[in-house]
Amino acid sequence: MASTLLYRQLAVNLQQNLRLSTPSYRCISKAATKSSPDLEFDGPSMKTEVPGPRSRELTKQLDKIQNTGAINFFCNYEESRGNYLVDVDGNRMLDLYTQISSIPIGYNHPALLKVMQNPQNLSAFVNRPALGILPPENFPGNLLDALLSIAPKGLRKIQTMACGSCSNENAYKAAFIWYRCKERGNMKPTKEDLDSCLINQAPGCPEFSILSFMGGFHGRTLGCLATTHSKAVHKLDVPTFDWPIAPFPRLRYPLEEFVRENAQEEARCLEEVEDLIVKYRKKGKTVAGIVVEPIQSEGGDNHASTDFFKKLRDIAKKHGCVFHVDEVQTGGGGTGKFWAHEHWGMDDPADIVSFSKKMLTGGYFHKDELTPAEPYRIFNTWMGDPSKNLLLNEVLNVIRTENLLDEVSRAGKALMDGLHDFQGRYPHLLSAARGQGTFLAIDVRDEATRNNLIIKARNKGVVLGGCGERSIRFRPTLVFKQHHAHVFLNIFNDILAEYK
Repeated sequence: MASTLLYRQLAVNLQQNLRLSTPSYRCISKAATKSSPDLEFDGPSMKTEVPGPRSRELTKQLDKIQNTGAINFFCNYEESRGNYLVDVDGNRMLDLYTQISSIPIGYNHPALLKVMQNPQNLSAFVNRPALGILPPENFPGNLLDALLSIAPKGLRKIQTMACGSCSNENAYKAAFIWYRCKERGNMKPTKEDLDSCLINQAPGCPEFSILSFMGGFHGRTLGCLATTHSKAVHKLDVPTFDWPIAPFPRLRYPLEEFVRENAQEEARCLEEVEDLIVKYRKKGKTVAGIVVEPIQSEGGDNHASTDFFKKLRDIAKKHGCVFHVDEVQTGGGGTGKFWAHEHWGMDDPADIVSFSKKMLTGGYFHKDELTPAEPYRIFNTWMGDPSKNLLLNEVLNVIRTENLLDEVSRAGKALMDGLHDFQGRYPHLLSAARGQGTFLAIDVRDEATRNNLIIKARNKGVVLGGCGERSIRFRPTLVFKQHHAHVFLNIFNDILAEYK
């Protein structure tokens, strides 16, 4: 009975999502001809300010039982589709933030609704297994079809998890376990190791560390917080570890005008990385791993050159450190390549690559030697969610059949061209347009103006996100196209005109 009701509801949702609209928009540049009609709305439609009265009412209700300080507004996900997010007051907004960069192919995509309709998939959504001990029959095959089909170069092992933080947290553990086993000569732990670890003492709990970078964000669990350095609110009042923190390059823009200065900045940061590894080894807190984002996202969309990452990789090899590339936000296609580190063009880019967000599930890819020899070393109850693997497999099918990475590059160029135009016309307001694909950002003159621009855009039908001290970040879906970029640019152009 329950499955029949679910099937009928999903069928209704699918029919609603198949209604076609003819998009109309005012272009600031020639729009690309669309190859197929969009299964979504023709543009934003605003009925109230955001948050509207219904959102404010719901916030008051929720505030009685939990903290609501971070809530922007309440959403009507049933009515949202494609690149458009609808709120509970009936406002329809072009979403360029997409649930903090975690919606891969838009809201209520028909292909994903069909996955839900398939009776053979219902068990995966109803019965969530403890994957570490009782996985379903189709689990190995689903991993091969989905996650391992897009494995980063040189990484053929996968450990699934539920979210970005637990992916990184367990990846750190894998690095520590591998490093300690290497020190023991791959011998079994001693009785002293086993006894001392239970009381948080060495040698069972060695004084290892993970080197991270200022401005980095890797999650909010305890180990991840020790490597997160983007905002004080994330870390305040929480005990942490004495682990090394290196400076991340602060590049000057336009890049072509500051080639020498940026090269010097990157060299300075790399020198500090190597100095910290030596310093912490002498302190008895050996650096077992280095963790880095290809683009520091939460910390302000901070970039570094391919040369910087290649040299950082070489430093990790030189000192025997695990090189962990955190692709939780950058992975999944937003940069125009499936993994942002592919832009580096390296044959051996990483020992670990962690993921989540657009991948719908969490986890990390890793080299064979980082697989613990014993069971239960990397473990929790769920170890991910098989139903998310089913959805991811269909997302990957859509990406391939619709050539969405090419679409990302085209839409990204339209968006970047517009941002460059804006900063040229409003140099007192905007600067440092940067990014890859549609994974873009631009700086605003100060934090207050940045926040005000985001609110004004939202009330005119565009959802944006902030990052760092004064940046606006753009994180649209992979089905965001050139004409969507023009819709945004027209609206934002009108907003900027108020600041002349």
